[in-house]
Amino acid sequence: MVSLSLSQSNASQGVLKCDGARLRYLMMAALIWLEQHAEQVNALNVFPVPDGDTGTNMLLTLRAAVSAIAHEGSTAIGEVAARLAHGALHGSRGNSGTALAQLLSGIAETLRGAVELDAPLLVRAFKRAVEIAYATFHKPVEGTILTVARAVSQAAELAAQRTDDLRHIFLAGLESGRQALAETPRLLPILAQAGVVDSGGQGLIVILEGMARLFDEQSSAITPPVMPTALSAAALDAAFALSDEATEEGFGYDVQYILYGENLDVDAIRAAISAMGSSPIVVGTPEAVKVHVHVPDPSVPLAYGEALGRLSDVVIENMAAQSDAYRAARLADVRSAEIAVISVAYGEGIGQVFRDLGARVLSGGQTMNPSVGEFLEAMRASNARQIILLPNNPNVILTAQQAAQLAERELGCRAALIPTRSLPQGIAAMVAWQADGDFEAVCAAMAAAATHVRTGEVTSATREAHLNGLDVQNGQIIGLLDDQLVSAGWSAEGVLCDLLARAGAEQYEVITLYYGGSVTAAEAESAAESVRLRYPEQEVILLHGGQPYYHYILSVE
Repeated sequence: MVSLSLSQSNASQGVLKCDGARLRYLMMAALIWLEQHAEQVNALNVFPVPDGDTGTNMLLTLRAAVSAIAHEGSTAIGEVAARLAHGALHGSRGNSGTALAQLLSGIAETLRGAVELDAPLLVRAFKRAVEIAYATFHKPVEGTILTVARAVSQAAELAAQRTDDLRHIFLAGLESGRQALAETPRLLPILAQAGVVDSGGQGLIVILEGMARLFDEQSSAITPPVMPTALSAAALDAAFALSDEATEEGFGYDVQYILYGENLDVDAIRAAISAMGSSPIVVGTPEAVKVHVHVPDPSVPLAYGEALGRLSDVVIENMAAQSDAYRAARLADVRSAEIAVISVAYGEGIGQVFRDLGARVLSGGQTMNPSVGEFLEAMRASNARQIILLPNNPNVILTAQQAAQLAERELGCRAALIPTRSLPQGIAAMVAWQADGDFEAVCAAMAAAATHVRTGEVTSATREAHLNGLDVQNGQIIGLLDDQLVSAGWSAEGVLCDLLARAGAEQYEVITLYYGGSVTAAEAESAAESVRLRYPEQEVILLHGGQPYYHYILSVE
């Protein structure tokens, strides 16, 4: 076994110091543990809908963070922490990933210039991490990852009053975090209704548990609860072997696409893609899988994907040339504008609606939240000096906010966020968009337009649940109105009509229905005709959205 050699005065004094090299191993251990438990975190979604992605978002964020330090040569903990936080920020996605990135940013801020970490510095770092994470949210909610992080910090501070042993302090924080996690349903009633603990808080505990497993390697005196045998450093190196991407052939191409199909085996696809090259990322569901890999020949992963289903949002970049030419070519069909719009969207039809309205589309949404880095890449490719971001999903808003804040410093452009929470809200905002004019006025008009839309979503329940007075069975058709579960039944058309009634559709002028990939054109037309008969005074528009997971997305305005 390779020892990590965290600095120890003697066995009785315990672990007193930790440098940058050891922090690197601790984060690798956290990543490996989260890799194994991400799906369990995903399963803690409050609503029984097929978009539980907290674990995936935290995993991809942490993966980006650890990738930034995997080959870091410095042993100064401040330098390693800074690179870790930078990687997390650019790779962060979703509310949970953004919160994790902010926690790491707070730690890095405190450790700036430090060579080693001791107990007092650890306490200050944890405290600052919590302060920054809370400040990120406009209205922080207790019973979330924030509550768990604060409990960890407070327990660490108390423990440091009794000992200088980093292991004791860390494990005391972890145990307090576990207790806080168990209390989240009491603080957030919606969790109690759903019978789950907070998914973001659970993800943070998994990360800390991964680190604790490595701490435990130093001594058998303290064994964290429910912890299996600690990982060895050699095992960590083997599990997190990152390629230098410099073989004889050269991994010169970055290939990305979304694969749509039926009964896709995500694990098998991940294994196949991983064997083709380096930096593989394969996440998704049996209906849609997002693929990313670096390979010498882009035709290999493309041919593999085409053999399994239909490819969408294909991106091929020549990394060796370090050129943005391909990215610019993808957006060449979007008209030039003084004020550009980057809109998050998924589904071929819905994406085309945004393009037709003048937006540059960043693929993502349910289960596939884009990262801060992907927002920045899309903004860079727009070549615009003024840019508006439309997240179109509540779990993308914080990520877009972070990207907008980085735009001026990293890209030299001005960016504004309009916090659209749904695709229909984003489309309404785009209708009000102007390609030039006063930037603030255009943003204000788009934000106002978004508030005049109500959004409904029809999908299938992924588990049994009792929420908002509804007893939902696994596989049942359910309807959400403005992010709230309000309807359940066994007919997509029936739930669709129920949503419209609850939305007061008769009070609006236009009803728009976007039907998903699981709905045939004939089924969609039949549903639209039923809606027209019920609402003869309203204009009913039926469009092929092509979105996965959701049978229908509807809007009334």
